[in-house]
Amino acid sequence: MEPQKVLRTPDQYFDDLPDFPFAPHYAALPDPEFGSLRMHYLDEGEAQRGTVLMLHGEPSWSFLYRKLIGPVADAGWRCIVPDHIGFGRSDKLAMRSAFTADRFVGWIRHLVEQLDLQDVVLVCQDWGGPIGLRLLSEMPARFIGVFATNTLLPNAEEPPRGVADWPGPIVTPWIAHCRASDDLSVSEVIAATCVSRPSQEVLSAYDAPFPDASFKAATLAITTLIPIDADAPGMAENRQAWAMLDKWDKPFATAFSDSDPSTAPWEKVFRARIPGASAAPHVRITGAGHFVQEEQGEQLASALVAFLETLPSR
Repeated sequence: MEPQKVLRTPDQYFDDLPDFPFAPHYAALPDPEFGSLRMHYLDEGEAQRGTVLMLHGEPSWSFLYRKLIGPVADAGWRCIVPDHIGFGRSDKLAMRSAFTADRFVGWIRHLVEQLDLQDVVLVCQDWGGPIGLRLLSEMPARFIGVFATNTLLPNAEEPPRGVADWPGPIVTPWIAHCRASDDLSVSEVIAATCVSRPSQEVLSAYDAPFPDASFKAATLAITTLIPIDADAPGMAENRQAWAMLDKWDKPFATAFSDSDPSTAPWEKVFRARIPGASAAPHVRITGAGHFVQEEQGEQLASALVAFLETLPSR
C-alpha cells in the first residue's frame, strides 16, 4: 500500500493546551499535487486598526504566539496566526521533498488572498521572516508595517549589504543534523534554545502536533531549505525580496532578544538597509533565547503594541 501523502493530527492531541483558549479556524488551500490542503489559523480580535499577521518558524506553531494575541487584539487589531503546512493543526505532508521555500510562501499567500487581508502588519520570527518578507515583497500594497524578531533573510552578500560570518558555527551544523536525521525532538529543540527551560506542560504543547516521526517531515525539511551560499535554491528569490525591501519606506521595527546568536547579526542588517527602519522604534528583549515569544512574550507584546500605536489610524 502506498504511504499516505497527507497526514492530519487528530484533534485530541490539542486538548488541554496551557493558556491557549483560542478557537481553531481552517482554510482550504488549492495545491496542484495534493488537490487541497487544510491550513489552520487563529483569528482573534476586530480589525479596527488593521490586521497583525503573526508567522512562526521551525519547529514551532501558532501556540508560540499565545502571549501576544490578547494584548494586540485589545489594542484594536485583528490577529491572524497561521500554522504553516506541516506544522501545528495544519495538514502534514509525509515526504520531505514536497516542501520547498516557494511552496511555504505560496501557502501563506493563498491564505492572505482568501481572507483578503488589508492594512497588514507582519510579525515574523525564525522562518516567518524568509516566508513573510518574500510575501510582503510580492504584495506590498497589503502591508503597512513590519515587526521583526529573531529572524533573517539570507542574501549571500558582504557587509554592509549582508552578514559576512553567517551562517557560522550554529546554522551549518543544524542543517547537517536535520538532513541526516529521521526524527526530531521538537520540544527539546525549543528548550535547548531558551535561556530558561519551559515547563513540561508547555514543552508537551510543542510536541502535540507530531504524534510520531511520520508527521515531522516539514520540521526536518525546512531547515535544509535555508540558503547558505550564493547558488542555493531560494537565494535568487531572497535577493529579489531585498531589492524591494531596500526601497521599503513604511515602518520596519526590530525587537531581537539578547541571547540568540543564530540571528543576532541580522538585526543590524535590517536596521541599516531598510529605509522604513530609520524612524521605527527598535528594542532589545532581555532574558530570552531564540523563541522570544515563549520566554518573554509579555515583554515582546508590550513592544509590539507600542509599535502599533505609532502607525497611522485608518
